[in-house]
Amino acid sequence: MAAKKARKKKAAPKAKKAKTRKAASGISGSRFPNETPAYRKARDKLLKAEVALRRQVEEVAKLRRKLPAGGVIAEDFEFDEAADVIGMRKVKLSELFAPGKDTLVLYNYMYSLAMQNPCPMCTSILDSLDGAAPHLSQRVNLAVVAKSPLPRLLTFTRNRGWKNLKFLSSADNSYNRLYHGEDDEDGHQMPMLNVFLRKGDKIRHFWGSELMFTKADKPGQNQRHVDMIWPLWNVLDMTPEGRGKDWYPRLSY
Repeated sequence: MAAKKARKKKAAPKAKKAKTRKAASGISGSRFPNETPAYRKARDKLLKAEVALRRQVEEVAKLRRKLPAGGVIAEDFEFDEAADVIGMRKVKLSELFAPGKDTLVLYNYMYSLAMQNPCPMCTSILDSLDGAAPHLSQRVNLAVVAKSPLPRLLTFTRNRGWKNLKFLSSADNSYNRLYHGEDDEDGHQMPMLNVFLRKGDKIRHFWGSELMFTKADKPGQNQRHVDMIWPLWNVLDMTPEGRGKDWYPRLSY
């Protein structure tokens, strides 16, 4: 009994010490070497904002998932895609759905026959997305659509070293125009992200990155409609320099 009481007496100071340390360490319970109280106060304020942002992102995702059925696809568009034996073949939008995967994600790559080079911004997105494609393909169907003829498109993608993304040419169909991948008036290409959902024998439009068509909140801040799939800017947001005001990715450096 005496030994048991002695162990209890030793345990109490340890619990008190742990509680003091947690209180001193701020919201996260973490501290970094040589940080000042002023830094910790500001970091805790930022951390509260980060938690609120995380919750807001999830609330927006919930609203997106609860969208009612969108419109049935305007037509079963025929695209050109690469084929091992014959080099190129026609593939319908409905054929882009693999068995057991009812969601199709299509990104419009700004690269038409009228453009000498593809969009550097789109290209930086696809640099990252090519690495994520094997993971995404475990859950959804994923492809990239461009208005450029397929041989021209594939020449660039192969030289770029992309190996995982499926590329489709919409040079001979109206997909880009009907699903906001190009401007109706002058054919200017647009970096639209669309999601389609197959249910039974129907394919419907589920969601599109319409944030692209909204007004920016202030000068220097664009619509950021595909920020969630673009690691470049998300990493820069975590740095002291931030995104900057006049820097944009290029095709080469």
